[in-house]
Amino acid sequence: MKSKVVVLILLVIFLVSGSAKLMGLNFELEAFTRWGYPIWFMYLVGFIEIAAVVLLLIPKVSSIGSLVMAGVMAGAIATHMMHHEWLMLIVALAILVLTLYRTYLGREKIQILIERSLSRR
Repeated sequence: MKSKVVVLILLVIFLVSGSAKLMGLNFELEAFTRWGYPIWFMYLVGFIEIAAVVLLLIPKVSSIGSLVMAGVMAGAIATHMMHHEWLMLIVALAILVLTLYRTYLGREKIQILIERSLSRR
């Protein structure tokens, strides 16, 4: 699968999802309440999702954006497993695969960022 297609899919998914959380749409409020999470956490996740979208759009740090997205999806997977939401679990796993694929494609850029960060110490 082409990297640009994966990036476009991830941008749409996380832009829509993050925006829904930041706008406090009813289905998001109901979901976070059902899962027992505080509402402020919904806004935090939405902010992280939008921040990851911005990172994904910046070539030098786009791989960090996809890595952040993978972290968000790991949390979503754990939530869906704990609440026996199997269909949503499958969806979250598919999105996680896309985020990890994009992260893998940018692994050299991540390595460079790590090396630069460590060399400045």
